[in-house]
Amino acid sequence: MIERWLRLGLALAVLSVSGAGVFAATAPDTPEHRALHLLNRIAYGPRPGDVERVAAMGVDKYIDQQLSPRSIEESPKLLQRLGELKTLRMTPPQLFDRYEPHPVFGRRPTPDEAKAIREESRIIVREAIEARLLRATMSERRLEQVMTDFWFNHFNVFVGKGLDRLWIGSFEEQAIRPHALGKFRDLLGATARHPAMLFYLDNWQNSAPGSHGPGGREFGLNENYAREIMELHTLGVDGGYTQADVIALARIFTGWGLPRGLRLAKGSSDNGFAFDASRHDKGTKTFLGHVIQPNGIAEGEQALDILARSPATAHHISFQLAQYFVSDNPSPKLVDALAKTFHDTDGDIREVLRTLFKSDEFWASDSAQAKFKSPYEYVVSALRLADVTIADPRPVAGLLAQLGMPLYGCQTPDGYKTTSDAWLNPDAMTRRVNFATALGAGRTRIANPDMAPDSATPLDADHLIAALGGDVTPKTVAAVNAAPRPLKAALVLGSPEFMTR
Repeated sequence: MIERWLRLGLALAVLSVSGAGVFAATAPDTPEHRALHLLNRIAYGPRPGDVERVAAMGVDKYIDQQLSPRSIEESPKLLQRLGELKTLRMTPPQLFDRYEPHPVFGRRPTPDEAKAIREESRIIVREAIEARLLRATMSERRLEQVMTDFWFNHFNVFVGKGLDRLWIGSFEEQAIRPHALGKFRDLLGATARHPAMLFYLDNWQNSAPGSHGPGGREFGLNENYAREIMELHTLGVDGGYTQADVIALARIFTGWGLPRGLRLAKGSSDNGFAFDASRHDKGTKTFLGHVIQPNGIAEGEQALDILARSPATAHHISFQLAQYFVSDNPSPKLVDALAKTFHDTDGDIREVLRTLFKSDEFWASDSAQAKFKSPYEYVVSALRLADVTIADPRPVAGLLAQLGMPLYGCQTPDGYKTTSDAWLNPDAMTRRVNFATALGAGRTRIANPDMAPDSATPLDADHLIAALGGDVTPKTVAAVNAAPRPLKAALVLGSPEFMTR
């Protein structure tokens, strides 16, 4: 009966978010309010004590610190856990050689050997998921984790497509993370050359007509990557390109692919990228009004320069950042200010974010808790607030899959949506309520996989409210006070204000 009462109460509370669109929060006009607002936006919410620490430090100093993550000493416990994940340090060729059945010294593996190798290869995705969740919940370099997730989603690669199951962790670790707060051109180039992207959007097959690709097959021109890099990664769907530009860019990227056998070979970089001049279209191309003379692999680098420095790219990236950090419908004034910084700094992501975080729009009263949390943001923020250390990431990964947002599981290249209309629906809210109930009652096995069913200890609702800087509505406080002790924490975790950021 109590469980039914709680679920009904939480469902009604969550549905009030659906009806209102967002939670009407208090303006961030005190140090504590400003600290909580900042932590909700750039750090997946507070852990206990964070609001007080950031308020005492001052939000400006905290922003400057987070924009320079290498200046922040990382958690020793996190570094120890990450050090145990061996596949994070492997290059794409090493991952292929170790975890993909292929002929060795002319002998093909038997069916049983191939099956065993593929079973063992599942460790790659498990370790990538574990690393992502550990960093999101434990790292002191919090903005770096948020931006790594943002850029992975922007340059989305689907783990379920063929060989990308081997390279998904490497793509995040070696192409995305090092450039998450750097220059956009470097990030764009790293993703363009990584085997995960080359395979996912089929550019490894992209060949000049009449040339022969891997295995001697004649693949011909493949426009997938050329189209998506303009529509999604750089210019945007309204960025002014034409179908002729798509074809020209596909011709420019012919021969950009993977070394034969995916071994390190002449012309292959350490990450497994290779340029095959025999498959490259050697004609002159006209791309976005620029004449590209025949110049082999350098043509692709020239095209990336053009895309990274286009005003359309500055606007597209600025809009997406403003939409993620401020509101589903950011003001043109803010987007224009960010685009100007992007242009003036040659795509310096750190400086664009600095402009965003210092803007009036970011701190405006109607910005506070104006963003509805995605499933990933909700689950991670709940674990952070509850001060849960993840011992077993599998229940968290399973929960995210149930909530419709499996890690590395978005099949389409546009990534997961960051707007409320993608995630606000009754079924998803019911699942969030169930998670809030289990976490609040201390019944999850996330922190203790061997926990006995009768040893659950409910979270302390007063501690949760204190960790939020006391920034909960009187309505939520009244509901918590009226609830039985085992259910109080669930009401905080399932409250309308906690569903937003």
